[in-house]
Order: sequence, then C-alpha cells, then structure tokens
Amino acid sequence: MKPLRIAALVKQVPKFEQMQLGPDGRLQRDGIELSLNPYCQRAVSKGVELAQKTGGSCTVISLGPPAAEDIIRWGIACGADHGILISDPAFAGSDTLATARALAAAVDKEGPFDLILVGKNSVDADTGQVGPELAELLGYPFASAVRTLDLDDDVIRIGCEHDDAWVEAEITLPAILATAERLCSPAKADPEDRAAVEPDKIAVLTAADLGTGPWGQDGSPTWVGETKMLDVDRAHQMLEGPLTEQIAEALAIIKDRNALVSESQTAAGAVAPSVANPSESIVVLLEPGREGSAQELLGAASQIASQISASVTAIQPDSTDPLTPETLSAWGADHIVNLQNTVVAEDVAGFVADWCPEPGPWSILAPSTSWGRETASRVAARLGAGLTGDAIELEVDDGKLVSWKPAFGGRLVAAIRASSPTQMVTVRPGVLPRLTPRPAAAPSVETHTVESKSRFRIVEHQQNDQLDALALATRVVGIGQGIAPEDYDKLDPLLQVLQAELATTRKVTDKGWLPHSRQVGITGRSISPNLYIALALGGKFNHSCGIQASGTVLAVNSDPKAPIFDYADIGIVADWAECLPLLVEAF
Repeated sequence: MKPLRIAALVKQVPKFEQMQLGPDGRLQRDGIELSLNPYCQRAVSKGVELAQKTGGSCTVISLGPPAAEDIIRWGIACGADHGILISDPAFAGSDTLATARALAAAVDKEGPFDLILVGKNSVDADTGQVGPELAELLGYPFASAVRTLDLDDDVIRIGCEHDDAWVEAEITLPAILATAERLCSPAKADPEDRAAVEPDKIAVLTAADLGTGPWGQDGSPTWVGETKMLDVDRAHQMLEGPLTEQIAEALAIIKDRNALVSESQTAAGAVAPSVANPSESIVVLLEPGREGSAQELLGAASQIASQISASVTAIQPDSTDPLTPETLSAWGADHIVNLQNTVVAEDVAGFVADWCPEPGPWSILAPSTSWGRETASRVAARLGAGLTGDAIELEVDDGKLVSWKPAFGGRLVAAIRASSPTQMVTVRPGVLPRLTPRPAAAPSVETHTVESKSRFRIVEHQQNDQLDALALATRVVGIGQGIAPEDYDKLDPLLQVLQAELATTRKVTDKGWLPHSRQVGITGRSISPNLYIALALGGKFNHSCGIQASGTVLAVNSDPKAPIFDYADIGIVADWAECLPLLVEAF
C-alpha cells in the first residue's frame, strides 16, 4: 500500500450552551468558548490513523481568524504532522463557496493530496456544502457521511449513512470524504497538549499567498440577513401524587394545550396554475425515490413562480419507477427533463451545470439530503451561485428568494439571500406543505443520456427507513438508552394509540438499536411535532435542542435531576415501564 498524503480540513465552532444574541439580533461570539467541530474531530482522527497505517502524512488545514490556530494545534497534538492556517482579514465574511474557493487554492498550493477528509457538516451552520463544493472546484469525487472505510491502493471501499439508507460504494483516489460521527473515535487534545505544539509545525497562508480572489465577503454570493432565536418558554410543570393521578393531570394539560390535534399537510393550499408567457424559470432537482420531497418542492416552486412570472422545470434522474409527466404537472411542473444512465450526484450535477442556459434559472431547488446537498453544491460551485442549505421556509422579497435556515441545532433561524443571478437552496424534506394538486396538463418533456464518470460506484443500497416520517409526524415518542431493545415491542400500544413515530438519541443509534434516521439532536435531526413524549431519556442539550420546536413536551424519567425536565412542559418522575400502560389507557 502506497504512502498516502492526507489533508484533514477542520473548522472552529462555538459551544452551543453559551450561544446568545446581542441587541442587534446577531450572534455574540466575544467571550464564548470555541472548540473543534465534532465531525472534524473524526476527520483528524481518521486522517492520522490512515497516514500512520500507510507511512504517509496528515496535514490539518483550517480557514479562520488567528484564534483558529488552536484547532490546528489540536490536530497536531493528536498526531498530525503539521498544520496550515488560512488567515487574513480579507477572508472575513466568507460563505460556503468563498470558503471552498480559499481551501481549494490552499490545497492546490500545498498539494497534491491523495485523500482529503472533512466533517460531514459543521454543527453551527449545518450546511454540509463545503466538502462537495471543494470536490467540484478540485475535480475530485466525493462521498458523504462515511461510517466505514477500507483502503485498497487507489480504491477506497466505504459504507455511508445516507439519510434513511445504508450505501456501500467504491470511490477512486484522489477523493474527498465527509466523515460520519461513527466513523471513529474523536480526536481529543487538552489545552496543555495544544499549547506544547512546536510553532514551526504551523504555517500561515494569507490572501496574497493564494492569489487575487475575490475572497471573503466580496467573493460570497450569499449573505445573512435577520436572525431570530427559537428558544421556547416551557411550562415546567412537575407533577406529584399517585401515578394514576399524575397521568390524568398530564392528559388534561395536553388536551388543554391542544397538543393532540393532527393537522394534515395536504390542507395547506393548492398548487398555483402555470404562468402564461413566463419571463423567468425555476428548476427543481428530484431525487429518485423521494416522492414526498418532489411534491413539496414542486408545489413551493409553483407558488414562487406565480409571484415572479416564471415557469417550473423538473429534472428527474434515472429511476426504476419514474414519476409520470401528468403527476409532475399536477404537482407544479411545466417542463420535464428526464436523465438516463446515472443517478450519481456528480454526474447529475455536471449535466445540470452544462444544461443551464446563460444567465441561468432564477432559482434551483433541491432536497436537503445527502444526494441533494452534493448535487446542489457541485452545481453552485460550477455556476458561482449562492446556495442556502437545509432551509425550512421560502419566501420572495423584492424579487429575491429568501431562504430561512436553522443553525446551532435549531436554536436559531436566519434569513439567507443570494446576490448571484441564480439563487439556489436545499430544503428539508417534510417541512414544506404538500399542496393540493392542480389539474394535470401535458408538460413538455426532453430526455438526455448522461455520461457517467464512474468514480463513485454504488455496490449496495439498503433502505432502512422513510426520511420524512419524523418530519411529518404530529406526535412523536422519544426513547433513551434506559429502554433496552428487547422491550421496544412494549412501546407499540402507545405508538398505535397516538399514531406516533419513534425517535431516539445518539447513544441509542451508536449502539445500533435504532437507525440513524431516527436520531434527534445536534448530530441528528430537528423535529416539530405537536406532542413529544420522552421516555427514559436523559435529555442532554445535544438531544433536547432537536425538540425545541415541539408544541408540548411530556417527560417521564425516574431521575428527578434528569436534564430532560429542563426542556419539558410536563414532568413525571417515575419508571417508564410503570407509566407506559397507564399512558396507553389514558390516551
């Protein structure tokens, strides 16, 4: 096995618990403790391991202010050979594309590298865009959420956690891989070890070292507008007395809070009619097998199109069961582009970027999934377009698209706008309404055969869940590791009587007891049911920030000091097994 030259790209992020907004609505960073992004800790750890295994080297690279030198030291203290800090006031205000361009310039200058490792996303912004944008700029193949990794000369065999599926694939070096949380143990280094790193192991690159740019805000096609906190003022009603009376009181409070109401996603309006003589176009990228997301995105596109006088084009990659033109028309499409021969994100993105006419469509919408993020990120890098990731709401303001996206585990939402002619966004499946279809028409259709680069080859694809199940649920039962998997069948009566979905914590999915798609929290998903019932669940911040948008939270835990009670409206201190049949009977 040849020695590998590896780069681990890392980011410095603030501690979540200390996050506050200032009087101007902006995030306050002064005085907040900073750390190495959790996913990047895995990139460093695996990079060091592979470098030592192959007799190669690992270089830690970060873009940031001078204070970010600490995470470079972190990586070196954990075994990296040396580090590079890209730092200059000219880089201030960099969005994901400007960041990717600066990193690409540094990689070109310091490379070549055989393997580049990045975190799956950063836990502050949660875009997951820099990795695939960098891959497009460098001309590398890319894989996201890599949980297993085996080297075989110039081919890496990987297993990936893709949303609600497990994907096994082969990827050809050189390549960029985004590390999943469970790929390996995180790289950890205490302040003393970081301070002991020799200064000559760290190089600093300035804007002048990387070229003329434009860098920073000048090279960023997106910008952040108004922000708002989503902290919820919980009732914190801790119940007392006999357990049967507590359950009865809890049910009365839940009814009084209207938390049992089930609102249908299909009752949120209708798909807008086609626009006559449109002057703009909106493109929607459809991921095969994601019918729910397709309906949500096309419906939203139709409503936006009615406001800006645009047509809607649906681009549908190869599929064993493609959506019919009539169905896509009823959901909002005026024109359809069918792609044959590939579903790989890199191949689809290459076609879309070449297909888009100058100056490009007014907007491109895609699902915020592993596939959608890579496809959209690659297209954005090719077009120089502003891309907002993981949006939960779309609107039009003064002829521009405004994408509201969550950050910091869902505690904050920000309005993102783009200055580029084409404004791009990925949208969380399940957060937009599924509109009542319009009468189906006969949309125009074109078909293309896409040439595959064959650098990312899917070996096996196993579907293990439905991505939008939690997103659409109005009632969710969350469980912690206090409930053993052999007892899961005991939960069925409660799930059935409530017509609820099951959610869980990282520790449960770490043990393999439930799939990753059921994980709620910073490194999982954020949900917004009307009612969330937490059973035998500790409820530390990493999980509880993912349930902040829940209407009512009922917590049951035998430990009166469990953190979950700080995030609950109703608290019952009791054993979950004793409460369960009483809850079923009450509901």
